[in-house]
Amino acid sequence: MARNCSIILSQLVVALLLLTVTISAEKFEIAQVRYGGGGDWYGDQTAVSNWLKLLRQRLGMETAEERVVLRLTDRNLFSYPFLYLVGHGNISFSSKESQALRQYLTRGGFLFVNDDYGLDQSFRREIKKVFPQQKLQPIPDDHPIYHCFYDLRGLPKIHQHDGDPAQGYGLFHQGRLVVFYAYSADIGDGLEDRKIHPEDPPHLRELAAKMALNLIAYVMMH
Repeated sequence: MARNCSIILSQLVVALLLLTVTISAEKFEIAQVRYGGGGDWYGDQTAVSNWLKLLRQRLGMETAEERVVLRLTDRNLFSYPFLYLVGHGNISFSSKESQALRQYLTRGGFLFVNDDYGLDQSFRREIKKVFPQQKLQPIPDDHPIYHCFYDLRGLPKIHQHDGDPAQGYGLFHQGRLVVFYAYSADIGDGLEDRKIHPEDPPHLRELAAKMALNLIAYVMMH
């Protein structure tokens, strides 16, 4: 009972925050990071537009229709509260990009990294440039990011690349979660148009949608 009341309260808080965003007349946007190193930064080409559609339909948010693509050194980086980074292969941040990302995250920004299989090694290496004194921490299943709007049992595994369990990892700055890394879950695949991954059943696509909405709700609350 107490848990249900907590979830309802969280949903009310999110609703009030989303109302504030709507009144401001600014459309919420998700910026996808274009990085170097040869990896396919451009992946999940329909995921973000579907994600934004979910925000309009289920949370009543005013959003853009499509993703924004930017480099970490772009002047308008700080205009976007939420960054999305995805790929299969190698990631490489220049020193200027690492510095810009650190400034962005320590000044209120949030980065969601979706392991599209094959991203893990290079991402761990590159994020160390951003926060050299920190190590990615496992995010336990009782963390608010899994329960702030929809009540989930931890990070859902959407697309089966191998037998590794899905695990969320994070980095914190002054107690605030600033990076959420979804390892071996592939939330983005579950957000893509159905025809792209027809092997993903509806119940897994729904879990991907709920996790994606929780991410935005969490950022709005923190």
